[in-house]
Amino acid sequence: MLTKHDRQSRLLTLIDSHEIATQEDLVSALVAEGLAVTQATVSRDIKELGIIKVISPSGSQKYVPMDRPGEVSVGRLLKVFAEAAVSCDSALNTVVVKTLPGMAQACASALDNMHVADLLGSIAGDDTVFAVARTEALAAALRDRILRMIGHSGEEVR
Repeated sequence: MLTKHDRQSRLLTLIDSHEIATQEDLVSALVAEGLAVTQATVSRDIKELGIIKVISPSGSQKYVPMDRPGEVSVGRLLKVFAEAAVSCDSALNTVVVKTLPGMAQACASALDNMHVADLLGSIAGDDTVFAVARTEALAAALRDRILRMIGHSGEEVR
């Protein structure tokens, strides 16, 4: 029988080597490795280990271990982002996100903490965020990812 430390070590190895988006997927992966675990046990391990969900480069969510102090709030920032962002569009290599009044700073912080490859950075006003990507194609991909996050499919919604 594995110890709690061994189980948690395997859990960390799995999320480091695979894009795992749900607790069910994590339980299935652990069971496939021969561990008898329940969703409740995995849920406790996630909390104890400080594991958070982030947006992967492909635009899907995945579990990752917290790697920097303060990153525990990223999950909350992403929820705030999804609620506060109202529209998104891109022009050249810039993505423009319109937010509820006063929410642009939180949305920009969430974008910066998503660890999106090739996102150079963002700047926020009161209700608008400008995010700069390396190329037009990357900006378009980020725009599409943001639209999915805020529940819009297709073109920008005003």
